[in-house]
Amino acid sequence: MTVWIGDRKKFLKRFAVVLLILAALAFLATSWGVIRPPTDRHTSPLLVNDVSQLNPITVDRVITPTTTAEIVAAVQESRGPISIGGARHSMGGQIATAGALFIDMRSFDRILDFSQQQKTITVQAGIRWRQIQTAIDSANLSVKIMQTFNSFTVGGALSVNAHGRYVGLGPIIRSVRSLQVVLADGSLLDASPSHNADVFYGVIGGYGGLGVITEVTLDLVDNVKVKRRHRAMPIAEYKQYFFDQIRGSSSAVFHNADIYPDEYTQVDAATYSATSDPVTVQDRLIATDQSYASERFLMWVASEWPFANLIRRRVVDPIRLSSEPIVWRNYEASYDVAELEPSSRADSTYVLAEYFVPVERFDDFAGLMREVLRRRHVHVINVSVRHSSQDPGSLLAWARTEVFAFVIYYKQGTDDPAKQAVGVWTRELTDAALSVGGSYYLPYQLHATEEQFLRAYPRAGEFFALKKRLDPTNKFRNELWNKYYQP
Repeated sequence: MTVWIGDRKKFLKRFAVVLLILAALAFLATSWGVIRPPTDRHTSPLLVNDVSQLNPITVDRVITPTTTAEIVAAVQESRGPISIGGARHSMGGQIATAGALFIDMRSFDRILDFSQQQKTITVQAGIRWRQIQTAIDSANLSVKIMQTFNSFTVGGALSVNAHGRYVGLGPIIRSVRSLQVVLADGSLLDASPSHNADVFYGVIGGYGGLGVITEVTLDLVDNVKVKRRHRAMPIAEYKQYFFDQIRGSSSAVFHNADIYPDEYTQVDAATYSATSDPVTVQDRLIATDQSYASERFLMWVASEWPFANLIRRRVVDPIRLSSEPIVWRNYEASYDVAELEPSSRADSTYVLAEYFVPVERFDDFAGLMREVLRRRHVHVINVSVRHSSQDPGSLLAWARTEVFAFVIYYKQGTDDPAKQAVGVWTRELTDAALSVGGSYYLPYQLHATEEQFLRAYPRAGEFFALKKRLDPTNKFRNELWNKYYQP
């Protein structure tokens, strides 16, 4: 506990008062419609958009295949551009382009093979992580690498070479045994690190530019019990703390550190380590029927209230992190991204940006980031720090060395001036990351210049050469490749 709280009795009294105030405000917020469930967006079936609602794109046709044969036929017959989308959580037009045949993968979601003995699973690429978790939990197995939230599709995760909070791992490519992809001529190709390796290392992290991922075989791991511990500290102490306590730990499973805005000088680090102690939460997975009203209310508080960051650091997080729960690994990996979804994104929206820096340059980038975010008055909700090992060889690797990832979750307006303002500070942060030998993440808004893109992804030329060979007519397109492949 922090010193200001005092003894436990005083703290509990203060917390009771805070709870009463928050309960009253939650009631009012519900009445105002602040924390009502997200409303359905009634749009044309040919209008494709992502979760940010910043990139509406009108396509020519939409298909929802359930078999590989349907995808093959569609690719063979199409004479125009083809785009591919899953859960639609990229935020810069990476899933569509105007006038395209849009392949909606979300119904392409069968489990094709599962070996408990070999700890592998083969799935259609449109399956969501939650479906896999449900299928493998009874065998006491877990996904090896995935995002923090389980709402995304496997194919989408491979396309962006996703990562999560896993200690000592990093990009999802480290858990992929093999994949199958439909190329521009409609042929099916199997690829792995030892077979058609050039395609394997191009498709993963290739953002749909080389073909349609149809099948994926993934490594699984044991579903262990994990215990959470957290530690608050000045940001200047974090790198050494991570090196000493987390980096070489044989028991640490999940780890991330939250940097508190608007000062960006304090960190709260949470680590989940394997334990043999009995679980304190009996559920093996988080239930799927949650309303998430309280989470959305806290998000509203964090983004709208004066002194919200102080309230979070001094009140909410000390309470939230005061216990040391023991849960199953699958439980901790089963968060639903719906808990972050506001009731409306019409006038403002929540967006991500992410920067990767070599671990030894953590302090350098943290200082540069703080200067940019404060000078530009960026409406930051949270900055989360993750760790990643070096990428084993993907052409568009974001972790060319061992890196820390700075994941910035922010709120912005949806009008043109707001978009332009975001472009300014994201390019400044991209320059900051590049200046310390780092990179930035491609699934988000396409503000980086072509020169910044090529500096951040120095093997892009190899990727483009592979695309020219596999897709000579540039059939597979989206706004990302419209900007950087054929600017």
